[in-house]
Amino acid sequence: MSLPVSVADKAEKARRPGFGARLLRSRETGIIAALVLMVVVLSIIEPDFASTDNLLNDARNFSFVGIVVLGQAMVMITGGIDLSVGSVWGLAAVSSAAFMAMGLGTVPACLLSMLIAACFGLFNGLCVTKLRMPPFVPTLATMSIARALALVVTRGKSIDEFRPYDDPFFALGGGDSFGLPNPFIIFVVLTVIAWIVLNKSVYGRQLYAIGGNERAARLTGLDVDRLKISVYVISSVLAAIAGIIEVSYLSSAISNQGLGKELSVIAAAVIGGTNLNGGEGTVIGVFVGAVILEVLRNGLVLLGTDAYWQGVFVGSVIVLAVFIDQLRKGFWRSR
Repeated sequence: MSLPVSVADKAEKARRPGFGARLLRSRETGIIAALVLMVVVLSIIEPDFASTDNLLNDARNFSFVGIVVLGQAMVMITGGIDLSVGSVWGLAAVSSAAFMAMGLGTVPACLLSMLIAACFGLFNGLCVTKLRMPPFVPTLATMSIARALALVVTRGKSIDEFRPYDDPFFALGGGDSFGLPNPFIIFVVLTVIAWIVLNKSVYGRQLYAIGGNERAARLTGLDVDRLKISVYVISSVLAAIAGIIEVSYLSSAISNQGLGKELSVIAAAVIGGTNLNGGEGTVIGVFVGAVILEVLRNGLVLLGTDAYWQGVFVGSVIVLAVFIDQLRKGFWRSR
């Protein structure tokens, strides 16, 4: 005998976790709390940290890495990883400046640089899907190739004066709108788009399905290869966008732009709760992860910490973030 609808509904509601429980289970809660704690402590220890100029400078700085993290997170959600983003970032930066120095217009130069980056992403995706290579193999190769091409373009020299001093292009990375740095505004807009794609679209659900169980995703009829290729292309294009914006900010391009940034990008994604094995990760998480990474770096600088030790602190935070996430999962599974 079935229960009346009203009684069944009440029983179902009783079994559902309350808002507080859902909040504690959320992986974003921990990293947001960590960010708030870091900001409060740094503001007390070093008052200059909370100054408007410093916070706006932080917002500009973490936006470059943040833009790339959005694409890296999509790759990681499918169970992959893209080690080439730092080099593609640098190649797009120097190629866009070189194209403009050759007399090409700003928009065509930027689009052509993004197309070059997309080709790297396509190559990575094809190697992973068609040649069945582990993701780190082709992306490690393209990391080397892109960096070498950046050196070929620049010949080890910086590219300066590729646009007139008052050209609007320089406002893209160095200007402000509504009192906020333009790179931060671009990062926020791209974050909103990424959130909609991952949470409100069929495409986003398919990416999570692949990362959760690729074999099951194939059996259900998903075009896994096409989807995987697409995320590598997106990752490379976003890396190119970050490189172009950084060139606009610096008003100069050098071959080592983006050098080592792949580590910062992966670190921000991991700190933000993206699972290296795929199937888990949120846009809000990676956004906060990118902010935490820059807040930590900026705080260490203001506290006078030796620059050589910064990598030690960042690495420790990554391990701590993963450890805490594992504790959270184990705790709630035991409930």
